[in-house]
Amino acid sequence: MVSETQYWVAFSLIRGIGAVRFRRLLSEFGSLQEAWQASPSALAQTGLSPKLVENILDIRQQVDVDQLWERIQTLGIQVLTWQDASYPRRLKEIDQPPPVLYLKGNLLEQDELAVAVVGTRKVTHYGRQVAQEIAAGLAQSGVTVISGLARGVDAIAHAAAMDQGGRTIAILGCGVDRIYPPENRPLAQRILQQGALLSDYPPGTAPDATNFPPRNRIISGLSLAVVVVEAGEKSGALITASFAADQGRDVFAVPGNIHAPQSVGTNRLIQKGAYPFVSVQDLLETLDIVMITQQTDARKTLTTDPTEAKLLEALTTQPIHVDELARLVELPVAQVSSTLTILELKGYVRSLGGMNYVAVHEDNGEYHIENA
Repeated sequence: MVSETQYWVAFSLIRGIGAVRFRRLLSEFGSLQEAWQASPSALAQTGLSPKLVENILDIRQQVDVDQLWERIQTLGIQVLTWQDASYPRRLKEIDQPPPVLYLKGNLLEQDELAVAVVGTRKVTHYGRQVAQEIAAGLAQSGVTVISGLARGVDAIAHAAAMDQGGRTIAILGCGVDRIYPPENRPLAQRILQQGALLSDYPPGTAPDATNFPPRNRIISGLSLAVVVVEAGEKSGALITASFAADQGRDVFAVPGNIHAPQSVGTNRLIQKGAYPFVSVQDLLETLDIVMITQQTDARKTLTTDPTEAKLLEALTTQPIHVDELARLVELPVAQVSSTLTILELKGYVRSLGGMNYVAVHEDNGEYHIENA
């Protein structure tokens, strides 16, 4: 049975059909299947140029939608569109997010807590050491490392994250079935076990110099922040940093030797207002995600403790003093106080100071519990 997603894939083959035109086609025709089957005059009426209409007609003649879909399934590639609940939430929030993503491996909810680590292909010994330390430290804190699978800093960051048992996502400037550079194929296979390969280019797309700058918007779009380890004056990592700034992401740059060409770009980023990278701990504190990573670990175990359950039942969004709470649940103050500390670590309650506590919600990034 033909699905709507197959037509999203078909339109993704057409150069010139990006986020804006995807939206226009959906608005005009109601579905991309209808748009795919539309007459040339109907397509032209949507404001598409004659050349673009001609491109659509040419691709329609060349592509068998069913065969294309079958090939994607055979390659083990997942397709995510704006309409899918599994489309990455953070990426969907950027200006003109890619309408179609091609995925090998898997994306997890925890990958929303992600930081990009990028930099030059011509990495120095210093850059290699720092990239390893950053990626390893992020992985140890439960943060997913995102990069571009390129030579140099990217490959080092992917490997260092996985060496610590962490997750990593590689964003490609080609189809996810076309690994580039070829020497990173073993690394890509390893990433499939601890993360994902992701691209907005259809399967079969060969690596091309023009593909890599646009893919950098996905690297930054998926991330809470971008860390540039080393970058020359015209490094692609600077493009990622620019996208990050436009998307409201924090940019960190590793200070470097003022005489080293690999540090020209990072030092300039700092000069223009990027955070100087000092340590992973400093980065986590700046992003305010230290507590979040602790909560993520703590909440892996569901609350089965009877004291915790009793307190959660008693707590509301109205502040209550620990002494009053102890009287309410008929438990010793010391036991209530220690249990509240555990619940706060798990993200179930929040201290307001003065030994007052509330149950908190998950709305707008804050956890909360209704009456348990």
